[in-house]
Amino acid sequence: MHGPWLNSFVQGKHRYLVPYDGRDGAPGSEWARGLCGRPWPSARDTAPADLAGEDIDVVVLQRPRELDLVTEWLGRSPGADLPAVYVEHETPREHAALTRHPLADRTDIPLVHVTPFNRLMWDNGRCPTTVIPHGVRDPGLRYTGELPRAATIINDPIPRWRITGTDLLAPLSLAAPIDVFGTGTADLPNALGVPPERVCGAGDFIQDQLHAELARRRVFLHTPRWTSLGLSVIEAMYLGMPIVALGTTEASASIPADAGVVSTEPDILAEAIRQFLHEPVFAELTGKAARHWAQANFGIEQFLDRWDAVLAESTAAHRTLRKR
Repeated sequence: MHGPWLNSFVQGKHRYLVPYDGRDGAPGSEWARGLCGRPWPSARDTAPADLAGEDIDVVVLQRPRELDLVTEWLGRSPGADLPAVYVEHETPREHAALTRHPLADRTDIPLVHVTPFNRLMWDNGRCPTTVIPHGVRDPGLRYTGELPRAATIINDPIPRWRITGTDLLAPLSLAAPIDVFGTGTADLPNALGVPPERVCGAGDFIQDQLHAELARRRVFLHTPRWTSLGLSVIEAMYLGMPIVALGTTEASASIPADAGVVSTEPDILAEAIRQFLHEPVFAELTGKAARHWAQANFGIEQFLDRWDAVLAESTAAHRTLRKR
């Protein structure tokens, strides 16, 4: 679940067990997908049936259903019998000002939001909360911008449509051809009613290859209306790409003015894309500023240090509670 985030999380000093209910490399279920072939030395696929016999210090939860799965698979109740931490990746799906978080009435499981905007929008109730911003391993300055095209990453852009700003791709593609990377992008031109020369469903790539392909495009486009800040935009800044982003959720606080253009006006975004396309030197300088910002604000070391502190606090608090 949330592979890009987990890719950063498992870079820490711990051992990570990832539930996997497939066999012989076959895909796992929605609730136990496993590593999906990712090269994570400190993590390993673990069958749900084997989890109860493992020496587990703390459980990291990411979806409400996983609260029950811990009880089913480990025979222990998260928060009560076993330290647990819940990571909230998403914004509220319904009314932003009125939606209570599933953990709002609990005090035994700390809630970690990935952006300040997320924490602000959810009604967290009595649940203890904190924010740990994203952290990304530095892929290096790889930007060439040799292709006068825009790039974006949207997984499942058709079913998520307005949430991910997929509908904005058609008008923005008048400013530059857009290559859309991610799962479920093959039929995107047909869904948008534009030729593939304007919006190209580029498909899914392994991370290193994806970075190489992104860095060849002149500008990175970030269109979500209502999701947390995507790790993709942070990775693009690390690569040295100039950013053009819809100014919703956390984007305006995470992308400074010298790293690109952030606006809620599509016409301004289109003009920014045209400017970067026609002024490659300006695009390169903007991308370097974006990279410096990402290094200063989204470093993997800070991310792991913050998580180490939360995990240590969670296990220590649970030990104290059990002694009472």
